[in-house]
Amino acid sequence: MLDAVLPEGTMAAVRRGRNFAGIMIALAAALWLAPAAEAQITLRFSSSAPPADFLAKSMTVFKETLEQSAPGQFKVEVYPGNMLFRQGTEIPAMQRGNLDMSTGTTFEIADQIPELGFFNRAYLFRDYEHLRKVFDGPLGAEYRKKVADKMGIEILAVAYLGTRQLALRKAMTVKGPQDLAGVKLRVPSGPEWQLLGQAIGTTPVPMAMAETYLALKTGSVDGQDNPLSIFNAAKFYEVSEQVVLTAHMVQPVFIDIAKPVWDKLAPEQQQKVEAAAKAAQRANDDARRADETQILAGLKTKGLTVTTVDLAPFRANADKVYATADLAKPWDRAMMQRVQDTH
Repeated sequence: MLDAVLPEGTMAAVRRGRNFAGIMIALAAALWLAPAAEAQITLRFSSSAPPADFLAKSMTVFKETLEQSAPGQFKVEVYPGNMLFRQGTEIPAMQRGNLDMSTGTTFEIADQIPELGFFNRAYLFRDYEHLRKVFDGPLGAEYRKKVADKMGIEILAVAYLGTRQLALRKAMTVKGPQDLAGVKLRVPSGPEWQLLGQAIGTTPVPMAMAETYLALKTGSVDGQDNPLSIFNAAKFYEVSEQVVLTAHMVQPVFIDIAKPVWDKLAPEQQQKVEAAAKAAQRANDDARRADETQILAGLKTKGLTVTTVDLAPFRANADKVYATADLAKPWDRAMMQRVQDTH
């Protein structure tokens, strides 16, 4: 068995049984000359999405797709529901080299690239199709390049997190943003999130997703806003009486990877990682969109009030809030106009 890898004459010496040292030399030579096995790459993938949500489930789609398409090359560890990092800390962890992948948001991008902050604006995207046309086209490519160059984060796929709606702990009459004055709305931490809360007339209260259920139950906050699929998965209907269809944000979410990790991959590996991310994105989008059409009826059977409102006063209030906000001053207005003009 060693003949194929041992230097000429070494095997003959072993067969003649000259000495034990000869056998050791022969074995060492075999090990030295044998090709080294490639080390398996571990990808730690973190998200704040609750385990029952479609985004968290899509992480498993990514894992299974990649491990099947590149057998033995990757080990993907998925950590949904803030199991590994608190919401909002994943991107810095990736930049420090402590995390490989996450499901990032436009808000986290804007924290470091303020000119892209308009992607956090209420009422930017009209609907899912508009979001897809923007991110699947030249504007999306431009966005991804800026993020890679300035943040060291590679966006592999842009998924649909849903359309954010307002949910209230106690039912009330809501016809416009003026009716929500003083309503304490749970928002993720970050100034852009607070602007979003103000855009619909509420008083934003920064809070981690994991703390929100108890805060609604005890009255520490009066409401929260999330896509209905996340609202449902997190069981917020147990601590809410009303959903107001403000539709204030059609929200993208990014399946991303730290650029140093990405750059170390061979081109074929990069292709497989990106293909797995896109498979995860499609699984998420298809399931979430189908689910959104069914949730409202289900909420009514749970006893919640579902309120449809005229969006015109909400849009006008958003325009007013962003027009005077310091955070909006560095926005790339030309790029924002191109997004709004995309059809």
